[in-house]
Amino acid sequence: MPSVLISVRKRWPLDKRRAIIEAVHQALVDGILIPQTDRTLRLQEFDPEDFAVSRGKSENFTLIEIDVFAGRSLTAKRRLYKCVVENLGALGIRAKDVKVVLREIPRENWGISGGVPASDVDLGFKINI
Repeated sequence: MPSVLISVRKRWPLDKRRAIIEAVHQALVDGILIPQTDRTLRLQEFDPEDFAVSRGKSENFTLIEIDVFAGRSLTAKRRLYKCVVENLGALGIRAKDVKVVLREIPRENWGISGGVPASDVDLGFKINI
């Protein structure tokens, strides 16, 4: 049940925005093995002057912030990062223009399914992968 915020520093056409969202979602599916139907992704666009980045980054710089339940292995995280970079690379976004921030949150700190702590819910998929 990741919650994802994708921030970009240019205005993309609608089809490209959708493709970026799909690329990140598929990386979550392939990387940390979430169900294909588990989707909470947002994309926000900034003008380059409103999104400062380090020297050497382009207007295609993309910041992906992912909040997930705690418990994934380092192997799964590495797989996720690799999938994100590969999928966005297929859209013309260079690897050095991609930054992923992964925040792990204990399940009891997520209210889901009508306000129930996620720790009290059978999620239907494994977290400790």
